[in-house]
Amino acid sequence: MKQLFLILAVCVVSLRLASGALDGPKIDALTGLKGKLNEKEGVYRVTFPRNDVKVSIDGWTMPPFMGLGTWAAFTETKHGVMVMGDTVLFEDEVNPVMSVAFANGLSVTALHNHFFFDQPKVYFMHIEGEGTAEQLAAAVRKIYDKIKEARTANPQPQNAFGAKPLPEKSAISAAPLNEVLGTSGEENNGMVKFTIGRPATMHDAKIDKDMGVNTWAAFAGSDDNAVVDGDFAVTEDELQPALQTLRRAGINIVAIHSHMTHETPRIIFFHYWGRGKAAELAQAVKAALALIKVEPAK
Repeated sequence: MKQLFLILAVCVVSLRLASGALDGPKIDALTGLKGKLNEKEGVYRVTFPRNDVKVSIDGWTMPPFMGLGTWAAFTETKHGVMVMGDTVLFEDEVNPVMSVAFANGLSVTALHNHFFFDQPKVYFMHIEGEGTAEQLAAAVRKIYDKIKEARTANPQPQNAFGAKPLPEKSAISAAPLNEVLGTSGEENNGMVKFTIGRPATMHDAKIDKDMGVNTWAAFAGSDDNAVVDGDFAVTEDELQPALQTLRRAGINIVAIHSHMTHETPRIIFFHYWGRGKAAELAQAVKAALALIKVEPAK
């Protein structure tokens, strides 16, 4: 009986795929890759190894088979098609590729490392999107083309953002930043830091700013040549708008991940790094902060 149900399920998936929503050859043509169908799961998946740059882990040259594979998987939904994927990136590829993902209707759901002592450093960016197979496959192709563009320009990954050096001694004027962000920052040796908590609960206990549920922004350098780095604490619904707002302002996203488990509401954290005039960086942070709707903890 179980075998019969399995056969019927495979037949149903095959019929759905034959309808054209998941047209394998079309997805192949649009992504430039040769995919494979998992009939049992109803998933069409394309993949390729990052073998264009040699990567060593702890001094060992790592074959792409051991975890350097980029992939995108397509499946039908009630409203069309969904894509999910994991993209292997080097540091100088992350933010240009992320911007391409946003520009083509994809969401970025995580950005993190998988290794220690990797040379060059490798990051993994997870994507998600919904629409037609054609739209999603074309968006995925643009991500992959952006990677090729970066490596064509510089075969070896770059090891710096390329901004001019910061002054050795920081001298950030706090008052203009206080005005932009609407609160008073903590001053320390010419640097200024703002920390904004948001209430949540975890294991039936209330948690807030000092328990680690906070958004912060720290400024160093000079008013005209500054760096801002920090962390945003956002809900799942706030994540994409906040990321996109900072990317449009030229702020680099350097990590997207969780910090805790069993919290309510679920909080996602993303870390960022930006260079420019201090007041302009503060305005970018303010624009992203405006998207956060903090509600009292229940």
